[in-house]
Amino acid sequence: MAPQDTSATSDHLQGLILQLCAARGAGKSICPSEVARAASGNPNDGPTWKPLMRAVRLAAAELQDRGEVRVLRKGKPVDIRTVKGVIRLALPE
Repeated sequence: MAPQDTSATSDHLQGLILQLCAARGAGKSICPSEVARAASGNPNDGPTWKPLMRAVRLAAAELQDRGEVRVLRKGKPVDIRTVKGVIRLALPE
């Protein structure tokens, strides 16, 4: 795997996840792609943000382990490491 840009470090991505979730507000969620788009610097350039999706999910997994975010699928809490498909990220209730 090629080294990632330093702007996409796990700590940076975790910070973005928490920032975007807080900005969305209580009871609301964000899509992991929103984090990847924010980290890439160009939200409309798919080739720029799509490679960051794996790193975003790994950062979200670390936050989930610490209880700092909830990972949801169809509105229900799930384990990010085993779930398949579309997920959402939210602050704990």
